[in-house]
Amino acid sequence: MLIINADDYGLSRLASDRILCCHERGSVTSASAMVFMDDSERAADLAGHSGLDVGLHLNFTQRFTRTNLSSRLSDYQERIVRFLSRNKYAFLVYHPGLRNQFQYVVKAQLDEFLRLYGAEPSHFDGHHHMHLCSNVLVDRLIPRGCKVRRSFSFGPGEKGYVNRSYRSMVDHWLTRNYLTTDFLFSLSSCLGSGSLSRVTKLASFSTVELQTHPEHTGEFEWLNSDSSGQVMSEVKIGSYATLQAEGFQNLSGPRDQRS
Repeated sequence: MLIINADDYGLSRLASDRILCCHERGSVTSASAMVFMDDSERAADLAGHSGLDVGLHLNFTQRFTRTNLSSRLSDYQERIVRFLSRNKYAFLVYHPGLRNQFQYVVKAQLDEFLRLYGAEPSHFDGHHHMHLCSNVLVDRLIPRGCKVRRSFSFGPGEKGYVNRSYRSMVDHWLTRNYLTTDFLFSLSSCLGSGSLSRVTKLASFSTVELQTHPEHTGEFEWLNSDSSGQVMSEVKIGSYATLQAEGFQNLSGPRDQRS
């Protein structure tokens, strides 16, 4: 099964409208929504009328752009953004001094999603993949048993040993606590490397997420091209809403209480 998931829903009118356009065409099957952003309110209203499967795109790397936010939320988000923006390895470091801030910001984003969409997110992932930063993983800020995006998948020789070992460790932990796909690829990378045939081959016998950002013109054009239609005609298409129905292990036990 192939899940074509569009990120940044609600970030801007351009991002939201292009995602809805692709969903209407059938080339996007799920989306990940940002909250507390310029288009979050309008996007949520439109999603309710479209039947779009929507998850929560946790944001720790970009300042919230909606006005009239509490000073506490804005301040906590600012501290987290500064920390994770220090260098490309900051997400690997657990920051005990930001433990309360991460907890507060995650809960605020989830509560806002529930207010806007009137339901739990179908899945969780993160802006710039920061849902897998150490503060989120160590403190288990995403409730156990939810559907969560895994690390990016790479072929032999595409990444160094340390990088691949770390990703493997994270994915092993994710599969013990959450529902995930078997593979994750980026549409932009696949278009650049010409490796989409590999994605469709894997999707014929496993579950694959293809991450896309339709606000980027090249990806939007491909999603609305005959090429995307050809790809989707070759595999079974699904969404995060159907992930568990595809035979994934049902994790037992109560979900963690939100702080």
